[in-house]
Amino acid sequence: MSKPSQFRLSRRHVLRAAGAAITLPLLDAMVPRSWGAPSTFEALRKSDVVQPRLLCCYIPNGVNILEWVPETSGKDYTLSPTLKALEEHREDFTVISGIGHPASQGGHSGADTWLTAANLKSKPGADYINTQSIDQVVAAVHGPQTRYPSLQLGDQSGTGSAGHSHTLSFDLNGTPLPAENSPRRLFDRLFVPESANDKAAALKRYAERRSILDAVNAEANSLQRRLGAADKRKLDEYLSSVRQTEKQVERLQDWIDRPKAEVAEKGLQLNSQPGNAHDRPMWLDVMLELVYLSFLTDTTRVITFEWSREAGGYGGGGENHHELSHHGGDAGMLAKLATIDRFHLSRLGRFLALLKSTAEADSHMLDRTAILFGSGMNSGKGGEHSPKNLPTLVAGGRKLGLKHGQHLGHDVDKHPPLSNVLLTLAQSLGVETDQFADASGTLTGLM
Repeated sequence: MSKPSQFRLSRRHVLRAAGAAITLPLLDAMVPRSWGAPSTFEALRKSDVVQPRLLCCYIPNGVNILEWVPETSGKDYTLSPTLKALEEHREDFTVISGIGHPASQGGHSGADTWLTAANLKSKPGADYINTQSIDQVVAAVHGPQTRYPSLQLGDQSGTGSAGHSHTLSFDLNGTPLPAENSPRRLFDRLFVPESANDKAAALKRYAERRSILDAVNAEANSLQRRLGAADKRKLDEYLSSVRQTEKQVERLQDWIDRPKAEVAEKGLQLNSQPGNAHDRPMWLDVMLELVYLSFLTDTTRVITFEWSREAGGYGGGGENHHELSHHGGDAGMLAKLATIDRFHLSRLGRFLALLKSTAEADSHMLDRTAILFGSGMNSGKGGEHSPKNLPTLVAGGRKLGLKHGQHLGHDVDKHPPLSNVLLTLAQSLGVETDQFADASGTLTGLM
């Protein structure tokens, strides 16, 4: 067998002739020799951006709740066997137990409702109806200051299907916002400058889109005068979506000539594959590294990240996460599920360490980054996939007013809704509201 070539090409290498430039396809010579290797990414020592940020990380299929929930509550609680994976960060997170989404139907629609708290069957005659997610409430406040109002990440691209979403984010009308699952595409989108031709093509697309939107508005205004009250309301909902799209086009035009942040690829395993069991740890790490860089450069302040879609997922060794969630109380399956839970927390812990290692003003990045980690499902004692007692953890954000180093335990049958946590996070990010979904107020003890 011949020895692999040591010759390496840049991924952006082009062939030039007669004034034209042609981009090459992905060649073996462009693939790093460290494909699938553990990350060598190093955090920067200092952040010059002093802004609040929100990251929502979702794990599917619930957890082994028997090894997740601490036996005691308060500041002096004892870490559960699973939460010991975060022991070094004990003073930087709060574990919350007993709470859930009262309106949720449970099952594998947990990702759809985790940040919305919606009753997906609330509208008679409709199979699915969702509402705005809390990240988009926050993005409405912070988005105008950043290149991207928010980012949606996941191990599956796109939006998925109703009840099996690939995204955690839903706009003002409850429409899902598509997720990105490729580290390479995400890096290019965030940090690779567009060429003059790319910009010209983009401006042409924006102009065409504006032309279509203008035509839609003109037709809708003519139609509205002939509709009954109920149809007018429906049309108004549709037009609000059109206006939202108009605003998106306007901001894209505003940002097209502003240079992107300069970020090197060094240490980033951008070719890691989300669906490759071998790559799983590296893929999670690099996606979180890109989250870190997005926050560090203030490219966005709001990110949702669905680590795996419901009814899917892998453990650190390629274990079938979904299959193990149907454990039926089997001790062996529960033990394997707990191993996956600790693997997930180990990747979260690594991300917390990245943020803590980067100085920012009078503290570090973690103190201005609020992180929600958890699941919209509880696989329970018997694998029942319940919307109650959802595994929930809040980390970071001390400079935003969040309190940590505690276990806030609640009665599984008598508890505040999870929306109280979501409202608390929104307020910590500067959103001036006392209402979100079915929230009865902020969560006592978290802020």
